[in-house]
Amino acid sequence: MQAQAIAKYVRISPLKVNYICAEIRGKSVDEALSILKFTNKRGAHELYKVLKSAVANAENNLNLDRSDLYVKKAYANDGPTMKRFRPKAKGMAYPILKRSSHIGVVVAERE
Repeated sequence: MQAQAIAKYVRISPLKVNYICAEIRGKSVDEALSILKFTNKRGAHELYKVLKSAVANAENNLNLDRSDLYVKKAYANDGPTMKRFRPKAKGMAYPILKRSSHIGVVVAERE
C-alpha cells in the first residue's frame, strides 16, 4: 500500500527542489523528516510539508503504521512559468523566467 501527496504551483524552481528530493528518496520517513528539518534550503521546507501530508494520508486513510513507511518516490516536476522582461541597453529586453514546481511524495510500507 502506498499514499501520496502533491503540492502544486509552488513558486520555486524544480531544479532546486530535485537536489533535495534525491537526498530523501529511499529513506525511512522519520529519517527523511529529520534530514529535511535541518537542511537550510527553502525547497526543504516545502518538501517537509508535502512529506508530512503524505504520512498523514497513509496513517489516516490507509491505516498504515508510521514506523514501517519509507519514501518510495520524491520528485519536483515543472509547473507553469511566468515570463517577465528586464530592460536592457539599446531598447532590448531580456526574458526572466519565474519557474514553479509541482512537488510530489509517495510513501509506501516496507516489506
